[in-house]
Amino acid sequence: MKDLKNNIEPALSLNPAARTSSTNGAAVDLQGYESALVLVHCGAITDGTHSPSVEHSDASGSGYTAVAAADLIGSLAACTANGIQSVSYIGSKRYIRVVLTVAGAPATGAIVEAMVARGNERHKGGQAV
Repeated sequence: MKDLKNNIEPALSLNPAARTSSTNGAAVDLQGYESALVLVHCGAITDGTHSPSVEHSDASGSGYTAVAAADLIGSLAACTANGIQSVSYIGSKRYIRVVLTVAGAPATGAIVEAMVARGNERHKGGQAV
């Protein structure tokens, strides 16, 4: 069956917004899931450089560090207008978040959003999978 909807659970890390300064996205809890795909969507870019990255932690509110390349499948680069980037997180930490680093002192910035699609849930509907 070609059903992806019932096999992923999306979570928003960065709400879609015009970004003129660096920001940390909301924590996404990976407990109960075997995989995670980070999707970064950059819309219109008027000025500045906007570079997404992924951080992870064992606690939702502290101790975040940059995810090593060995814990990602793929890589993220500076945003391009109307582009979508993705990486898979294969690390072992419970929480991840998207971080957007903005350079160049933009006046109006870029529209950026990021979500995490959590997949391969360990227990679906209370039953072990």
